[in-house]
Amino acid sequence: MKVRILYFAAVRDLTGRDEEIADLPPSVRDVGSLRAWLEVSRPELAGRLAPVRFARNEAFAANDEPLTDGDTIALIPPVAGG
Repeated sequence: MKVRILYFAAVRDLTGRDEEIADLPPSVRDVGSLRAWLEVSRPELAGRLAPVRFARNEAFAANDEPLTDGDTIALIPPVAGG
């Protein structure tokens, strides 16, 4: 399964990219397993995704939400402003 992953704000800074197309292994079937896979496959993200919200196809997604081929996943870290 292939998904498009969009990185925003601090996550974009950590990865050094705005987006990527990821070819996921069969074990990655939902948002939670994608989160775990990213922390292993992208060492710069290890231990940093706990506060990050995941959105699937422009709607916030729970960890148990299933993924499908062609989904767009956005990683949205908390932001602060004044």
